[in-house]
Amino acid sequence: MNTTNPNTFAPESRNLLGINGFKLSKGNKVTVIGAGAFGGWSSLYLLRKGFDVTLVDAWGAGNSRSSSGDETRVIRSTYGGNEFYFDLNVRALSLWKENQERWNKQLFFNVGVLWFCYERDTPQLDDSIPFTKKHKQEYEYLSPDELSKRFPAVHTGDLHHAYLDPFGGYLKARESMQQVHNAFLSEGGNYIQAYVRPGSTESDRMSFIELSNGEQIKSDLFLFACGSWLGKLFPEVLGDVITCTKQEVYYFGTPKHESELYDKLPAWIDVDGKDFYYGIPGNQQRGFKIGVDKRGEIFDPTDGDRIANPNVLSNAKKFIEHRFPGLRGAPLVENRVCPYENSPDGNFIFQSHPEAANVWFLGGGSGHGFKHGPALGELVANSFS
Repeated sequence: MNTTNPNTFAPESRNLLGINGFKLSKGNKVTVIGAGAFGGWSSLYLLRKGFDVTLVDAWGAGNSRSSSGDETRVIRSTYGGNEFYFDLNVRALSLWKENQERWNKQLFFNVGVLWFCYERDTPQLDDSIPFTKKHKQEYEYLSPDELSKRFPAVHTGDLHHAYLDPFGGYLKARESMQQVHNAFLSEGGNYIQAYVRPGSTESDRMSFIELSNGEQIKSDLFLFACGSWLGKLFPEVLGDVITCTKQEVYYFGTPKHESELYDKLPAWIDVDGKDFYYGIPGNQQRGFKIGVDKRGEIFDPTDGDRIANPNVLSNAKKFIEHRFPGLRGAPLVENRVCPYENSPDGNFIFQSHPEAANVWFLGGGSGHGFKHGPALGELVANSFS
């Protein structure tokens, strides 16, 4: 989610505006490594620009090790005073709607996003208000009494107010990535399931990448968008830039006599300035979802076990019972681990390899990248055209 880092883009990410100086011609060969939210969408939009695109992934789109492998993700525009991210999400939401109509498959669920605010002044929300007015996507202010009347499942005793963003909601995650992948294939893209090792660099270019099946691929452009694995593939460049943390997600069973009360809540975010719990009720019949946005322990995305930390789970249960008293004693029906690929300041990274002009990195999703996927993919494709 990354509600804690509403910063501006890192300086190198200005390249997303199309001023990277590395241009391609139609028919040039592009290889994208990583079929997640960044790589999958980038490969699709690069293909639509007329490039010859090959996509490579070790385990496939929406796999359980990836940051895109859970069931759902929140989509919201709120980034404090960061207008660029707000605008980027507005564009992303438009593209989500456009593509789901093209594919005749619902991926965006407009249930709204409910923000729980503890103080009168909440910069994370307040500073976005001018942008909501600019885009005619204004939030609704709710006093504790109004919040209780609208959403009686919510305990409001320690809240100053809430904001309801009626334009947000949630996205299918795993299914979206598989749908993007299917579209990529149906529109003429090439896909290889294999692990990648960077090849040698000569004369300011990487000549090839090596696959775990023994093949070598040559390309005019290599775009590495492989999430938490970026730092492992390029330790000398990104080892201290991209770090992976273990972020836990839980699904609780709702009471049998009032499950609809909880399933019909908006997606929600608790702005406590500490844990930043968030949730997606209903959640495709998986249960009442709560995620922990506070950065967890360092995690190995390849070999790390997806097992809940008892202390993190215990604290999440305490929060659930406080904020949603009707869920006291609710059973844990499922848990997942979402590996965050964190950049130092939470901003996305789009930059070239310092020693290979035809090698580019796209990453640093930092828990808030998924929803931006189509807009980032479009920007990346435009920047090389």
